[in-house]
Amino acid sequence: MRTAAAVVITHNSEDVVEDCLTALAEFAPEFEVVVVDNGSSDRTVGLARRHAANVIANQENRGFAAAANQGFMATLAETVLLLNPDTRVTTPLAALVEACSVHGISAGQLTDATGSPQKGFTVRRFPTPTVLILELLGLNRLWPGNPWNRQYRYRDRDLSQDGPVEQPAGAFLMTRRDVWHALGGLDEDFWPIWFEDVDFCRRAGLAGYSAQYVAGAKAEHLGGQSIQKLDKSLRELYWYVSLIKYTAKHFGTTWYRAVCLAAVGSTVPRMILGIVRERSLRPLISNYKILNFLGRRLVSRMDPGGRDKQI
Repeated sequence: MRTAAAVVITHNSEDVVEDCLTALAEFAPEFEVVVVDNGSSDRTVGLARRHAANVIANQENRGFAAAANQGFMATLAETVLLLNPDTRVTTPLAALVEACSVHGISAGQLTDATGSPQKGFTVRRFPTPTVLILELLGLNRLWPGNPWNRQYRYRDRDLSQDGPVEQPAGAFLMTRRDVWHALGGLDEDFWPIWFEDVDFCRRAGLAGYSAQYVAGAKAEHLGGQSIQKLDKSLRELYWYVSLIKYTAKHFGTTWYRAVCLAAVGSTVPRMILGIVRERSLRPLISNYKILNFLGRRLVSRMDPGGRDKQI
């Protein structure tokens, strides 16, 4: 039995999956590799089978969390790395495995094509309600240097140094088997994507585990490869749904409603601007589901233990 495994979750990832798996074979040949495909309609599964011994081909998109849990259960390795298909490991991963064995969770450094760290993404602090409201209203984008955003995105941290972090990105995240089982894996109701990794790390912290950032373990990250294959209106809807679920699960009623109101406040002007810019009613149609969802969630708080069945 191998002591470490990598689980790569794919969805129409034919453009990147071979580079991802080739790099794993080069820099982490000791790893068992499991590919879990979420209903791809392209050549992803066939390409993955050329490189990985264990490929699980789902007939539908089960979502990132469910596929991650599925991949974890397909291996007996003591440490398991979740790796996005649009990443390419560029260093050996022995230090990542060692840190995970000690701390329970570890993460490496995600870089861009030039080798520079992806600041603000590779590691973050847990989002507070204030941060989520600023994100929704677009203020973090208009004023990225505001103190809440700087703290949230670890702008005050030297990413060349190892150390504890709150929320590493799920694109390059390793966890120990006992931690995974203690937490019940990723919450599959964050479907199909977003906030499942944040929720997992937050629950891990509450359970007494810690996440260790290992600067010397690196992977080049393109970002958003599978997400870009989704229709834009669906991407926006899924992000709002997962954000509201996370808020319902981890914050009280007052903050929950404040975040919901901020979500409505961000959707309406964006919809109007879209109608004017495109000179069509398409933005009205695409934002209807978002506003309908947010309206229902304002009236009736979203069940933090379940998926919104009307999405």
